Amino acid sequence: MIKKLVLSLVISGIIVSCQEKDTSEKTLNKEQGGFPFILPKEKPNRKMSAAMERIYTDYDTPEPQHNELFSQFKYTELKGFDYHNHDGTISRRDPSKIIKHNGKYYMWYTYRNTPTPPQGAANSTDVIPSSDWDLSEIWYATSKDGFTWEEQGVAIQRPEKPMVGWRSVTTTDILEWKGKYYLYYQGFMEASGKRGDDCPVAVSYADSPDGPWTPHNKIVIPNGAKGEWDQFSIHDPYPLVHNGKVYIYYKSDFGKKPDLVRMQGLATADNPLGPFTKHPLNPLITSGHETSLFPFKEGVAALVYKDGPEHNTIQYAKDWVNFEIASITELMPYAAAPYVADAFTDTKNGRGITWGTAHLINLGGKGKTHSMLLRFDCDLSQDLHDPEMKQHRVKHKPDAYFRQGLSKKQIDRIKVNP
Repeated sequence: MIKKLVLSLVISGIIVSCQEKDTSEKTLNKEQGGFPFILPKEKPNRKMSAAMERIYTDYDTPEPQHNELFSQFKYTELKGFDYHNHDGTISRRDPSKIIKHNGKYYMWYTYRNTPTPPQGAANSTDVIPSSDWDLSEIWYATSKDGFTWEEQGVAIQRPEKPMVGWRSVTTTDILEWKGKYYLYYQGFMEASGKRGDDCPVAVSYADSPDGPWTPHNKIVIPNGAKGEWDQFSIHDPYPLVHNGKVYIYYKSDFGKKPDLVRMQGLATADNPLGPFTKHPLNPLITSGHETSLFPFKEGVAALVYKDGPEHNTIQYAKDWVNFEIASITELMPYAAAPYVADAFTDTKNGRGITWGTAHLINLGGKGKTHSMLLRFDCDLSQDLHDPEMKQHRVKHKPDAYFRQGLSKKQIDRIKVNP
């Protein structure tokens, strides 16, 4: 009898709940009607779904084409670089952000010129690289238009063992500070792949972007303590100037292969040579393979490409620390290195970016692995309005899809379980 009573009460409750919901939905429909045909620019005073709430609360505008931090990206092959018939012996990758000096654009990048392509850590020697960035130096090039470049040669050579970077110096970025120039870079003391991709950050300085560069010969941003997220690597140092300080954003790989997790952190200093203090809230960005940022309005924007739950997003931090997704996009530049005119001016109204360089990796096919530099263009600027860059429905050619084909292992699996 008690069971029947309980069941009766449960059923009655469900019926009442459904009736109340039905009545509520009918009341809402009657009170506010259907959503307006013209999408309101401001959040309307009405009840909305979570998705509709989100486009007004999480994004600058409800329509991507009106969002200053949304863009598509266009790509152009650079002139002036030789890749030795793409046989894998010459590689250029990981460009720095671009600066302009005496009417010319400058960029620095990882340059490898070895007798053979990479052979893996187990087969590496003093002349045979383990990876595409092993046994590398930092070179630089200049350009008048950003399309055709003239290679100037080496900027940072590998120092003698056991100095920081004796095995390889890679993935550099530039800072201009009080009339001097500083190149920050990863300094490897063993072949990449022996354990992982372990290295700290080193720095060299000069009175001119043409050098000569004086090595500091010290680790400027050290790895974290044992057990901390960045205990093994500080990658992709990316300096900007904010609030009278040097802000260096960086990436670290924590966890173990094949489940490495890549996130971005921040270290700040009053002097380019340190000491640097890591932010207590690190990591600040939960995704991204390289760190590419630029001042925008009073805050800083980040191109978050590859790796992690928020990849393929452009993010923004008004306070330069707490990043939020500003837009979602596609075909983002790999290792983006933009021309940031106000990177070092301590601006309170960052203007944004319209172009830069990036790289393509794993070229040349099996046994010929190398990378090459290319140019990207976009509209992430307060000073440009390019409707073509703001299109949010882009058509790709069929080969872009067919290149993402099934692996042999996947095909075999499907054959067994079609």
